[in-house]
Amino acid sequence: MKLAERYAATVTDHSKLVIVAVLLLTVGMGIGAGAVDGGLTIAGFSSDSPEAAALDEIERNFSVAGENTTTAQVVVRGENVLTRESLLETLRFQRAITEDASINETLRAEQPVIGLSNVVATAAYYEERGGGGPPPSLDAQIDQLESMSDSEVESTVERVLDPDADTQGDPYALLSTAYEPGSTTAPARIMLVYQDTSDGPADSLSEDVIAAQVELQDLAEASITSTDYFVFGPGVVDEESGQATGESFAIISPAALLLILGVLGFAYRDAIDVLLGLLGVALVLVWMAGFLGWAGIGITQILIAVPFLLIGLSIDYALHVVMRYREATLDDPDLAPQAAMRRGLAGVVVAIGAATFTTAVGFLSNAVSPISSIREFGLVSGVGIVAAFIVFGLLFPALKLEVDRLRERLGRNPERTPFGRGERVGRLLSVGATLANRAPYVVIAIAVVLAAGGGVAATGIDTTLDQSAFLPEDSPEWMNLLPAAFQPSDYDLKENADYLNENFVQSRGSAQAEFLIRGPVTDPGTLDVIAAARDDLRETDSAAVRADGNLQSTDPLSTIEAVAAQNETVAAMVEDADTDGDGVPDENLAAIYDAVYDADPAAAATTIHRENGEYRSLRATVALTGTTNTRVITEEMRAVASGMEAGSSLDVVATGSPITTELVQRSLLRTLVEGFLITFGVILAFLAAIFRVRYRSASLGAVVLFPVVLAQAWLFGTMYLAGIAFTTETAIIAAIGIGIGVDYAIHIGERFVEERDGGRDPIAALQRTVRGTGGALLASAATTAAGFGVLMLALVPSLQRFGFITAIAITYAFLASVLVLPSLLVLWSRVRGEDEVSAEPAA
Repeated sequence: MKLAERYAATVTDHSKLVIVAVLLLTVGMGIGAGAVDGGLTIAGFSSDSPEAAALDEIERNFSVAGENTTTAQVVVRGENVLTRESLLETLRFQRAITEDASINETLRAEQPVIGLSNVVATAAYYEERGGGGPPPSLDAQIDQLESMSDSEVESTVERVLDPDADTQGDPYALLSTAYEPGSTTAPARIMLVYQDTSDGPADSLSEDVIAAQVELQDLAEASITSTDYFVFGPGVVDEESGQATGESFAIISPAALLLILGVLGFAYRDAIDVLLGLLGVALVLVWMAGFLGWAGIGITQILIAVPFLLIGLSIDYALHVVMRYREATLDDPDLAPQAAMRRGLAGVVVAIGAATFTTAVGFLSNAVSPISSIREFGLVSGVGIVAAFIVFGLLFPALKLEVDRLRERLGRNPERTPFGRGERVGRLLSVGATLANRAPYVVIAIAVVLAAGGGVAATGIDTTLDQSAFLPEDSPEWMNLLPAAFQPSDYDLKENADYLNENFVQSRGSAQAEFLIRGPVTDPGTLDVIAAARDDLRETDSAAVRADGNLQSTDPLSTIEAVAAQNETVAAMVEDADTDGDGVPDENLAAIYDAVYDADPAAAATTIHRENGEYRSLRATVALTGTTNTRVITEEMRAVASGMEAGSSLDVVATGSPITTELVQRSLLRTLVEGFLITFGVILAFLAAIFRVRYRSASLGAVVLFPVVLAQAWLFGTMYLAGIAFTTETAIIAAIGIGIGVDYAIHIGERFVEERDGGRDPIAALQRTVRGTGGALLASAATTAAGFGVLMLALVPSLQRFGFITAIAITYAFLASVLVLPSLLVLWSRVRGEDEVSAEPAA
């Protein structure tokens, strides 16, 4: 008796014991689920690149603006947002903010709100009083504008925004880039609300801060009526993204469940089998959740992909067990349920076991990744895949057998034919065998050409990460026809983010580049190098240029200029050190740095690092356009840094959140691609070994794996045509395609060789394979592809991409297994000198 037959005999002879044992194991594992952190977090990625180290050094050694704060941006837009009415509205809005306890308690202590209305009101206040004195309170600012006529406010706006005026604050930073300098009208302006996050969690916003940002939206609706407005901030993004995800699943889940139940019902034609399969899926997910708890792994965005992989494999395993069981009954109607299950399980357990081993090991190969989130993804996937085998290779056949015994005793055990052995479905599935008999070379040539095209297209796939691509979008019109309980809310997050990026110069950490300048920073000419870098930055596409034509940047030179404007001693030293009259000090830099520190140590600490009396490094920052991708930003900022190094003895590193994000993205993609290669290598070696042991042919392993490679190439070509970037998110989804594709191919290859060993010629063996095993694959692929394809109806783009790529990956895996693999198997048989193929497929 072969090992597979002994295994099947053990499961069927001790079915009750198997059921009890696996259920007890499931309970034991499931207990850990209670310890799982249910809060979804962003997967933590880090890089050990020089750029990341430089950013850490900047945060350690310089006073970084915005530390322990988060910013909500209130955008006011309309035909003219500089009218007296509009300016007063936003001042009253600020007063409502301070009077709202839930918002006020989250605001930072110093200057919590900054807006152009404050600049204008303060300028008018000082002008009326002859200048000097403490800054006016918010109430005083409101009283000031209320006491002025429209024309008086317009005159003040004109003076404040005069490009040559020495206005306190930076009004151009609060205006859209569409504003024309000197004009008294503007289409949009921005108000910044700063919130204190020092008492909150390190890697996320507190609930109070998020709630306060959401409350800002309600206050704005009541306060700003003369113009359009929107509130944008990380708290608003978190709140609305979570709400959109929930509403998406509220719409999708019933549709997906109905589709899955419909397809499974059509394939099984037995409600009991459908329920048993769904029970098995639920138990596999219990194993996964339990492992997360026992291992202390929290739920991250990346791990969301794992349940989908396990659901797909579980449905597939269940279908194969049931259909092979039914095939055994159909081939020998006199078999008792136990004997039929024994024969069916023996015929499928090797394929299920091989698929489990290859996919589990493939995913576990990510456990060697230096990135913790990828390690966790590989580990959880591997354990979940093994759990799928335990449930569907042990519990499910035993439970199915006991249920059928009970139904037989009750006289309610209907006979069901295997899905692929029906006349219509059988004819459809036989296409692959027919083509393999008549034109195998043509089939393979077409498949390879398409794969080659996909491979070429893959080199052109965008690999940049667009953060706005993850924001929810407004629902399509047809969703308004849904029942009121299912109609989603209106979402303008992506539209608002795009508007901000296109119309305003952002100064957030995620929207600026940093330069760490080390070495002899007191040498003559150092500041000239920085001044030249400003000119280089203006020539880039990445650096943002404000409406007044200037960069929004800070560096040691701008710090010195700002302090010199307020301090005569510093101004005199700068003038003496400027030997060529270009306004940039050329010598005596250490003394100038000392004077700046003496005059304004807080300002100096933002751009000049001094340690034990020695000047070690300098810092420069520049705001970036929101429409430039991280790859271009990285390349351009590195070029500017190289230019600074070329003209000096300085060591300059271009860094910042966009650059480190780009480098982490590259590292992740490299890790995942390496993981793919390891996965294919491990799977190829295992398949070669198992087919060598079982059927004396190691080459069959490569034959079985080849269609999986083709399917991946087709998938990448489709991603290119659909304009979907190859990012960490999509790479992990593609890994699901590999796992399921290997599973499908193993089932076809294993069944074919089994039929050949039964004495059938290649085409007859293929007919049995594609009508039997292929039927289970068709039902499995249709179920999972339809279920995941429904995700394309989601409001969240990441869910849409997930559904599209997963559905396409599953479809291609199925087509490669039932259309391409049969032709490969026929040619493999010919090369081995086995029986000649018949003129027509066997019936």
